[in-house]
Amino acid sequence: MISRRFLLGSMAAVPVASVVLPLPGNAAGIGERPGDLALGDPDAPVTVIEFFSLTCPACRRFHKDIYSRLKPDYVDTGKVRFVARDFPLNAPAYEAAVLAHCGGRDRYFAFVDVLFDTFDDWAASGDYSDKLAQIGELGGVSRDRFDACLADRDLENSILQSRMSAQAEYEVDSTPTVIVNGEKYEGRMSFEAFSEHIDRLVSGS
Repeated sequence: MISRRFLLGSMAAVPVASVVLPLPGNAAGIGERPGDLALGDPDAPVTVIEFFSLTCPACRRFHKDIYSRLKPDYVDTGKVRFVARDFPLNAPAYEAAVLAHCGGRDRYFAFVDVLFDTFDDWAASGDYSDKLAQIGELGGVSRDRFDACLADRDLENSILQSRMSAQAEYEVDSTPTVIVNGEKYEGRMSFEAFSEHIDRLVSGS
């Protein structure tokens, strides 16, 4: 059961100040585009782009096992610019992505956190739309607002374009797929191996 206290507590863990607004003109990070949802210093030496689906168990593992440590150790310290891109694998993942965007740029990453934390409550549910609407209401997105976002063709095109661009640019066909300074990584990975690779890029070795 999802409580308002749980959801608001999870959202409070991501301060608004950590969310970077769209970059004007050309994006600074390697492979980053204006309008991307990103965290961290635009001038960081390493840019990590994650293509993920909110109903993907492997994406949830990446989020819990790697991203949860990557953010404080590398993103918050200015070593990594982290870019999130949608790659929904099914209808529930698409609607969850809509909800994350519907909360606004300043709460996008907080909603992603909550959606992964509550994965078991909605991802495989027959009434996932209602479950997502409940999560949205607890996070300040009314059902009417969520419905309006679901009907927003510009938002739909943006999310689906993210997936099509991933396939065209990086040949992404599974999630999570991570691009580190332009190089693609797929499949299960450990934080230790991931961080060693980033450390080499940061040091220039």
